[in-house]
Amino acid sequence: MPPHSSIDRGKVTVREVARAAGVSMITVSRVINTPQQVSPATLEKVNAAINALGYVPNLMAGALRLSRSNLVTLLVPSVAGSLFAGMLTALTESLDAKGFQLMVGQSGYATPREDALLRAIIGRRPDGIVLTGVMHSPQGRQLLQASGIPVVETWDTTSTPIDMLLSVSHEQIGAAVSTYLFDAGKKHLAVLAGDDERAHLRASSVVRKALELGLPEPVVRFVSAPTTHAQGREGLRSLLEADKRIDGVFCTSDLMAAGVLTEAMVRGLSVPGQLAVVGFGDMDIAGSMSPSITSVHVDGAAIGARAAEMIAACANGQRPAESVVEIGFEIVRRESA
Repeated sequence: MPPHSSIDRGKVTVREVARAAGVSMITVSRVINTPQQVSPATLEKVNAAINALGYVPNLMAGALRLSRSNLVTLLVPSVAGSLFAGMLTALTESLDAKGFQLMVGQSGYATPREDALLRAIIGRRPDGIVLTGVMHSPQGRQLLQASGIPVVETWDTTSTPIDMLLSVSHEQIGAAVSTYLFDAGKKHLAVLAGDDERAHLRASSVVRKALELGLPEPVVRFVSAPTTHAQGREGLRSLLEADKRIDGVFCTSDLMAAGVLTEAMVRGLSVPGQLAVVGFGDMDIAGSMSPSITSVHVDGAAIGARAAEMIAACANGQRPAESVVEIGFEIVRRESA
């Protein structure tokens, strides 16, 4: 499936900026390198063209370098916890075997921060960029499309990928968890979710599917991301204050699920009899807790290895056989639900 974009995947050049601004390429260069030598009117006109085209100066221009940088950049919202550890390890090892080095950037969960990081990365011309998620601002998408750098979006799904996509449907995950808890006999569901785009998708899908199944509307609580064990404990307290009948909780991270289990034990609630708990991420803590945590597993290692293959193919002047690949997920059943 090709990217859906009206912007050419080719790199935007100084010549195009100069043409759009109606000035010479030397003037564009001065605006970028010595703006104090340019009149305010010209500065404003050229900067307007730069922003409109999504042009990012090549910070490596003029340096002695190979036609390839052998550098790939990965952006993750957070390195806290180990949700992305499998992807990071597989991506590092797979790229290393292909002669590439990986640079990791922590973008946070705020779009403006991601855009600023993208500008810094694009200016250094890596051979590829791997993104976590697809929720990018219009400016960020334009920057990436105009750069001409191969881009792999991961851990989410969209009908309009920037370039290549390793698809994970969080709406399908939420619906599957609702169905799983319903099949386990749970009638009053709740969601404890991190305040980020992908967790919002999972939470809203849990609610939508529960209503389709004829259940009461689940109680939803959002907490700041990245999420923690302590937020799980406090979250269960808040949920039970809202509805004491809650008998099934979906947490959008395993760390929060562990906190919910801790609070449940403190309160003397039997798990999964009185309260079933499902986490997300299938982290090590899910299997080592007692009771162990039922969790949604996404194959991060497969994402990392496949992203490396896609980037390497593009760096060698080829395109992968498939530019959009469905990764999928599974609910790993354990003692908590």
